[in-house]
Amino acid sequence: MRIRAACVESVGGPFIVRDLDLEGPGPGEVLVRTAAAGICHTDLSTRQVWPRLPMVFGHEGAGTVEAVGAGVTGLAPGDRVCMSYRSCGACEQCTAGHTAYCSTGINALNASGARPDGSTALSRDGAPVFGHFFSQSSFATHALAHQRNCVRIPADFSPVLAAPLGCGVQTGAGTVLQVLRPEPGASLAVFGAGSVGLSAVMAAVTVGCEVVAVDPVPARREAALDLGAVAIDPAAAGDVSTAVRHATDGGPHHALDTTGQSAVISQAIAALRQRGALALVGIGKTAEFDVMTVMTKGLRLRGVIEGDADPALFIPRLIELHRQGKLPVERIVTEFPFAEIETAARAAAAGEVIKPVLTFG
Repeated sequence: MRIRAACVESVGGPFIVRDLDLEGPGPGEVLVRTAAAGICHTDLSTRQVWPRLPMVFGHEGAGTVEAVGAGVTGLAPGDRVCMSYRSCGACEQCTAGHTAYCSTGINALNASGARPDGSTALSRDGAPVFGHFFSQSSFATHALAHQRNCVRIPADFSPVLAAPLGCGVQTGAGTVLQVLRPEPGASLAVFGAGSVGLSAVMAAVTVGCEVVAVDPVPARREAALDLGAVAIDPAAAGDVSTAVRHATDGGPHHALDTTGQSAVISQAIAALRQRGALALVGIGKTAEFDVMTVMTKGLRLRGVIEGDADPALFIPRLIELHRQGKLPVERIVTEFPFAEIETAARAAAAGEVIKPVLTFG
């Protein structure tokens, strides 16, 4: 079938909307007509280095099932779905409920640019186009997903709000609710108040935490304040760690870093009180920190992917929190027409918006 999709055609190049051909769903696959798709930092950073081109990104899609392939159960045409990451469902981690750490999921199922067998369902004028990003590539009018990464959602739930639940909101809220699990009255410092960080703020406020958000962007600090956190400008704070400790009466019990930056991670470690915990969710390469500080404080460092959440179980929980007024995702969302995807991407990269969500007419 003919679709419209946003292609990246050169390393670091812009999103260009093209006419492409998309195969119908094969075994286990689900064809989704996209209604909304969030733009995540992962999409923007990955296009800067992705070698297999042209490529269609997008991994926070929501829409309506149009067709299902052989063997698909639990989904049917007309169902509304939120698309997330894919896992195998059979390995040690998946069967233990930790699908984010699927033994085969990171590359083969989510980040190879193709199906696990190496094929791609996308083409242009007969030439292959890479896709299947997080088993969806939802920067397109239609996405070919898999039953393992499609979560059925209520028909009356806005796809604009559902889309970010598939990754960014799931990561931030999941890290708080699934991994750190703070007690009411505990304190949490969030370093980096983008969509992931602010989702963590929302979740922490929901469970009765005292929350501090550190971010250099005024609009993000304002959003953090609006959501119930104390906001710190690192440029004006002097020593950030001292400012965070002061704001949390001796240091937070928990901290969450969304930046992946070595210097910020060190600030979080220095800020934490004894036996505190730091969750690392930001994409980065290497970090240097004082080992003796970690040892003498008895700190716990934990890497987290996708909030350690199983989308099939956690996305319905997020929707219920929103219905209760406890997860106001709409406060961080800015809508853009799909045709303006590059404008939306640049606005996100510049910090002009927090969570851009593409809408499809």
